[in-house]
Amino acid sequence: MRFDIITVLPQLLESPFAHSILQRAQQKGKAEIHVHNLRDYATNKQKSVDDYPYGGGSGMVLSIEPFAACIEKLQSERKYDAVIFMTPDGETFNQSIANTLSLKENIMILCGHYKGIDQRIRDLFVTQEISIGDFVLSGGELPAAVVVDAVIRLIPGVLNDETSALSDSFMAGLLDAPVYTRPADWRGNKIPEILLSGHEAKISEWRHEEALKRTEKRRPDLLK
Repeated sequence: MRFDIITVLPQLLESPFAHSILQRAQQKGKAEIHVHNLRDYATNKQKSVDDYPYGGGSGMVLSIEPFAACIEKLQSERKYDAVIFMTPDGETFNQSIANTLSLKENIMILCGHYKGIDQRIRDLFVTQEISIGDFVLSGGELPAAVVVDAVIRLIPGVLNDETSALSDSFMAGLLDAPVYTRPADWRGNKIPEILLSGHEAKISEWRHEEALKRTEKRRPDLLK
C-alpha cells in the first residue's frame, strides 16, 4: 500500500512516520509513505505557494498551480484509488472509513494550510474529503498522519498479533471492553475473576457485555 502526501510543511510529518508501527510497516514492505514538498512545484523564484483570496478577507490561500503540478505528476506515474483532502468540513473520519481505505492500493492525501486551498483543486482532483473532528488545526499534516496510522495498522502483517486490530474499539460498532494485566491483585484492587477462569467462551461473553455497558454509558449514539 502506498501513500503520497502533499504538504507545504513536510517536516511536520517526519516524526510520526519514523517510529513504532508505521516504521515497522515500511521496513517490512507492507506500506510506503512518500511526502512531497509543495514548494518544489512553485512557479516563482520565491517558492511561494499561497496568495491573497479573491474578494478580500483575512488569511492566505494555497495556490492552484503547485498543487495541480504535483498531483498531475504523481497521477502520470500511477493510478490512485483515492485523492483525499484533509479539511474540517469533510466527512468525519471513523473506523468504517479506515477499514475501507485499508483495502486500497494507492492513496494521495492533500494537506491544506493557512485559509485552505483553491476550491478548483477540490472540484477537479479530490475524490474524498475527510475531517478528524469539529475543530480547526493549523494545517492538514497532523490529520493526515492520523488517517495513515489508522489505515496502515489494518494491513495484514503490520501488527505482530493480527487479531489485535479486530478487537479494537469501533471494529464491531462498540467501544472495547476493559483490559487488565499482571498483577491480578494490586493493593487490594483485583481483576474480574472471570478473566482467571481460562474459559474462553465465558470470557468472550463477559467482554461483549462489558463492551455494551461501556458503549451505552459513553457513546450511546453508536448503539443507534
